[in-house]
Amino acid sequence: MLVIHSYGLAVFLAFITMLCWGSWGNTQKMAEKSWSFQLFYWDYAIGVLLLALILAFTAGSIGTEGRSFLEDLAQADFRSIGLAFLGGTVFNIANILLVAAIAIAGMAVAFPVGIGLALVIGVVSNYMATPLGNPVLLFAGVALVTVAIVLDAMAYRKLPSSSSGNSTKGIIISLVAGFLMGFFYRFVAASMTADFVTPEANKLTPYTASVIFAVGLLVSNFLWNTIFMYKPLVGEKVTYKDYIKKGNAKLHMVGILGGAIWSLGMTLNIIAAEQAGYAISYGLGQGATLVAALWGVFIWKEFKGAKNVKGLLTAMFAFFVVGLSLIIVARLY
Repeated sequence: MLVIHSYGLAVFLAFITMLCWGSWGNTQKMAEKSWSFQLFYWDYAIGVLLLALILAFTAGSIGTEGRSFLEDLAQADFRSIGLAFLGGTVFNIANILLVAAIAIAGMAVAFPVGIGLALVIGVVSNYMATPLGNPVLLFAGVALVTVAIVLDAMAYRKLPSSSSGNSTKGIIISLVAGFLMGFFYRFVAASMTADFVTPEANKLTPYTASVIFAVGLLVSNFLWNTIFMYKPLVGEKVTYKDYIKKGNAKLHMVGILGGAIWSLGMTLNIIAAEQAGYAISYGLGQGATLVAALWGVFIWKEFKGAKNVKGLLTAMFAFFVVGLSLIIVARLY
């Protein structure tokens, strides 16, 4: 399988993750006028698995280092497979809540609040398990990201629509999503070998972990997403008949594309973790909050009509940039 051997390349892959994780939500925004988020999410889950399998049978099965995908899968023990599967299950409920929050509050709020919280929890939990990097710089960066989350929520409260119950509802759902999402990565990391070149027996390499994670996501969708289809947090109830009859090729492809974009980021992120450490790799990937906020503010105009928010949004972006910079340099000192 293909592995990397430098911290610089690891940071680059984590940066690609940041772009992927911060941009996939655009596919939901493209489909939401014609397609409820629950129906969109079925195609998203399929896209996550398809891309993980493509990477596993290509980059995960060539080269002389590590183990090929099928070889790795055959030797893995139940515990490692179960942890990666559990990671996909936990992520799935968190991400469905995030998608609901996007539908209610928009990308510029759901991502900074939800994924920003996930970044804080994920960095702390992964650093405690694998303490790589300067803790002062790392946690200072996390603290600045936390400030950015608060500033974003303050700006959102200034929107004309924030006087309705949806304001509080959108932020609460984002926070619950972020809390759950802060833990999924630790399960995946615990399933993986520490050395990708000469991997431990019974453990998973990153390409295999990504596939098992995606299987957990898709299988658990039959539970989590079915609940949200028939008991929606926003919008009308939808059924499996709606997925079959109301969908078209374009809508399905948009959802699959969204899942594939997210899945690419996930695989690259756990590949980068060997050199960067799980806390830093995850923290940089969740810089997606900044990317999503940029999309939401400048492309989707989600703060249009809000008064006196320019200073808050500028400060939010500044705190995110400085915080992420500290997370990057934490591995160098």
